[in-house]
Amino acid sequence: MRYIIVIALVFIAFAKADAQQLASYIQEAEKNNPEIQAFELRYNIAEEKVNEADWLPNTEIGVGYFVSEPETRTGAQRARFSVSQMLPWFGTITARENYASSMADAQYVDIVIAKRRLALSVSQSYYKLYSIKAKQLILDENIQLLETYERLALTSVEVGNASAVDVLRLQIRQNELVQQKEVLEQDYLAEQTVFNNLLNRDETLEVQVPQELTIPDEEPLVSNENLKLNPELLKYDKLYESVEQSEALNQKESAPNIGFGLDYVPVSERPDMNFSDNGKDIVMPMVSISIPIFNNRYKSITKQNELRQLEITSQKEDRLNRLETLLAQAQYNRNSMKIKFNVQLKNLQQANDAEEILIKNYETGTIDFNDVLDVQELQLKFQINLIESIKGYYTEYAMVNYLSS
Repeated sequence: MRYIIVIALVFIAFAKADAQQLASYIQEAEKNNPEIQAFELRYNIAEEKVNEADWLPNTEIGVGYFVSEPETRTGAQRARFSVSQMLPWFGTITARENYASSMADAQYVDIVIAKRRLALSVSQSYYKLYSIKAKQLILDENIQLLETYERLALTSVEVGNASAVDVLRLQIRQNELVQQKEVLEQDYLAEQTVFNNLLNRDETLEVQVPQELTIPDEEPLVSNENLKLNPELLKYDKLYESVEQSEALNQKESAPNIGFGLDYVPVSERPDMNFSDNGKDIVMPMVSISIPIFNNRYKSITKQNELRQLEITSQKEDRLNRLETLLAQAQYNRNSMKIKFNVQLKNLQQANDAEEILIKNYETGTIDFNDVLDVQELQLKFQINLIESIKGYYTEYAMVNYLSS
């Protein structure tokens, strides 16, 4: 009876405290989890590639010395100095930066996805810990209840209304519940390790979980339209944009490159002649252009980009279908858990009514301890089912939030 009263009452302040506690654990996980840190480092690398994109081809500098100086009308040429610089077509550097930036945006979405998946894992582990702890409390209550029945049975044995076998059966039942409790303690330690590893902290740290949870009467409306904002789908949008930027860069790179240069040739004076250009150094500005006339590379890249966009579109549609299926399944499961919760709550109420009838029979000296064990077993079954339905509800609720929020 005490348990059903606790389940039936909804403490709003407690619910808020539980939500705040879980949110605090999720924030701690996002801050400390090494997988998230790895994704953030990948994003930092991708961001730095934007700076890398701002580059020009190396400036070429040449120096030549004539071992045998060629004689010209103005004098002997002694050496040759040259400098040249190739420049990409107008807008190529900007196109490179835009492409690198689009890849960084796609990497950032990976961080968002990883955080959401981590939050889902933390939530699911949190509710597993709740269910194990709640079952331990229920077993404690039932063990204490059986101890009370044992004392009643001993009193009944003394007055001849029960046999020693009834006492032994009650003691055996207590032993079974103690065993179940000890197993749950090991389960709790194992799941606590899982939870703490998600937060990347000491495995032995205690986790604060609620002792009671209940299921709300009304469910928030969830539409498939919300799925379109899921980061797993936004990732494909970012990848599609990156392919568009890749093609824009490809078009720029397929354009001619322009080169500018300067040659300087020092010339020695001819001692046997006297004219205005005698010994005049040669300065020769140069302009060059690089045209990809016989290069099919850029056409191939264009075709690859078109195919890649079709691939991304198909992948997005496939992922959307899968997410819609997962969302529908999660909502069905959540609703099923709510139905199970209400049925088990009603069953537990009826089992408690049967318990009260047995207590009254004890007062009249007609108690049957076989019935006592049967009712106690039913009570425990319904209590465990209640806990499982609550855990299942919030586990599916976390999945719905992951998919639609």
